[in-house]
Amino acid sequence: MNNELKAYIEREILPRYDHFDAAHRRDHAEQVIRESVRLAALHGAREELSYTIAAYHDTGLEAGRERHHLRSGEILRADTRLRTWFTEEEIALMAEAAEDHRASSDHAPRTIYGQIVAEADRTIEPITILRRTVQYGLTHYPAYDREEHYRRFLDHLLEKYAEGGYLRLWIADPEKEKRLAELRAMIRNREQLRTLFEHLFQQETER
Repeated sequence: MNNELKAYIEREILPRYDHFDAAHRRDHAEQVIRESVRLAALHGAREELSYTIAAYHDTGLEAGRERHHLRSGEILRADTRLRTWFTEEEIALMAEAAEDHRASSDHAPRTIYGQIVAEADRTIEPITILRRTVQYGLTHYPAYDREEHYRRFLDHLLEKYAEGGYLRLWIADPEKEKRLAELRAMIRNREQLRTLFEHLFQQETER
């Protein structure tokens, strides 16, 4: 790993996440970086490319959520400092991967690097997913009452993570598949899910 590149990203790029919603702060970017580097090693991809893509993958949230993946690619392409370490072809490859990371995309990522960041961004840790879903609702729908938050929470989980949801795992990973099955079992058990929501909602509103 190039230490100058790493220092630049830690100094200039990761602080951008400090101003995003609670589910997309710096800890999220750092987690995606760690997972991207792990997957790159498993699949024979270049660490520096995967590290950089992960660092930029959600920077486009500065312009809103709907097209953030495309804006992230634009930000990466426009960063002239990256040309210190990468060729134009590599910059284009990384920007495409950032554009392809979004879970709701209706097409597979175009390259292994897009698959890596897409998988790294899909943290399948059931309680973390439930907590971030609560956090997102509190940040973006502050006028909702508790019941409205629960309905939004459940709708999101059904739309994205339940059987038939839009989440796709692009790289085989038995551990991640196991955790997704655990999450789906939680979603099916509505009584347990409501209890978990109440606990997480209470914690997040008391912060």
